[in-house]
Parts: sequence; C-alpha cells; structure tokens
Amino acid sequence: MVVRGAVLTVVLLGLVVFSVLLAKVTLTRSPASEDLVTSNLRPGRSLRQYAEDYTFLAACKQAGGNLLLGVPFGLLLPFFVPRRLRMIRMTLLTAVVMAVVELIQGALVAGRAFDIDDVILNTAGALLGYFVLGRRITHRYYMYADVPAPSERPAEPEPAPEPKRTPRLTAGAKAARTKPPGAKAVGAKAARTKPGGAKGTRTKSAGKKGTGTKTAATKGASTKKPRSLLDRVRTRVRSR
Repeated sequence: MVVRGAVLTVVLLGLVVFSVLLAKVTLTRSPASEDLVTSNLRPGRSLRQYAEDYTFLAACKQAGGNLLLGVPFGLLLPFFVPRRLRMIRMTLLTAVVMAVVELIQGALVAGRAFDIDDVILNTAGALLGYFVLGRRITHRYYMYADVPAPSERPAEPEPAPEPKRTPRLTAGAKAARTKPPGAKAVGAKAARTKPGGAKGTRTKSAGKKGTGTKTAATKGASTKKPRSLLDRVRTRVRSR
C-alpha cells in the first residue's frame, strides 16, 4: 500500500505540472496572429496547410508540438483509468480534454482558434505515449500493487487432521465383542476352578492306581496252589 500510494502521488504531481504547462502553452494570448487564425472544423484541413504553406521545419514544429503535447496523457492517465478497456477510455478522455481546451481557446483567448486537427494530433500523441511506454509502466505497477505485503497476507488455515482409520472387524471378532458380560464371568469362574478339579482328578487316578496294586496282590495270593498232605507231613517231621 505504501508503494502504491507513493506512485500515485508522483503521477498526480506529474499530471498537475503537465496541466499547468498545457494551460500556459494553449491559453496564452497571441495578438500578432489574431487576424491570421481561423477556426477549423474540417479534419485534415490544417494538416494540408502545414504541408503546402509551411516550411518543413515549421510544419514539423507545428505538428510535432501537438503530438508531444498529447504524450503525457498516454503516460499518466492509465494510472487513473480502470483496467477494462483502458486504451479506449484513455483515448476518449484525452480527446474530450483537448476539445474543451480548443473550445476555450476559440472563445476566450485572443489570437487562438478552435482546430479539430489539433485535437486529432493530441489524441494521436496520447496513443503513441501509451503504446511506447505507458502500457509497460502501468502493467508493472498493477502487477506489484496487487501483490499483498507479507503482513497483509491472510494466515493460511492449518490442514485438518486426517481421520483415523479403524480396522474392519471379522465376524469372529464381532461375535467376541458382542458376548454378554455374564458369559465372561462364567468363563472366568470356570478357568479359576479348573486347577482344583484337575488336582482331584489326579488324586483319583492315584487312588485308582493303589487299588489296582492291591487287587494284583490279592490275585497273586489267590492264585497260589494248596500243598498236598504228603508235603505237610514232611515239613512237620523236619521241624521236629
């Protein structure tokens, strides 16, 4: 904004200085040429007169002076004219201003007259200044003026955090999640009581093993054959 304001201030001062010079050149009285000048409403009439009646240097001075008088319009007005149709608006504005100046010359200034060829030459000078230098200057100006300063730039919004993706559950996992709490408690109780039951089953199996050995002994005792009578007598005799 500071650079833009400074540029516009310089351009405005240049426009004021140019207006003062324009008024001094075009609105000064010329009593010596009061009987010579006549109004011209026909385009090209004065230009033919420059070519026929004037010398080459005088014609260049007269026509070139009117062209140079319009060049500042092509350099300064684009800064104050909207971008859309800038060249057309600048051309029309230059033509209107110079037509007003020529009307004031013919009506109020002695030794001056309205000349439509002067308006044409001034407008052509404005177009020449615009195409040679004015268009480039205004393009650079708007290019840098539209870029906001770092302090004026809006803060960039922080990117939103990405939502966490939950893994898809299988049918078994869903069933495990949907089990009632009572089933979990029963399962926990069963898990707690398993070791005692296992011990009891172990002791039972051990008891079964002991009974198995007893039955084996009784079976061995029952399987012993009874001794004969002769063997009994022999044993008794030996013992005596």
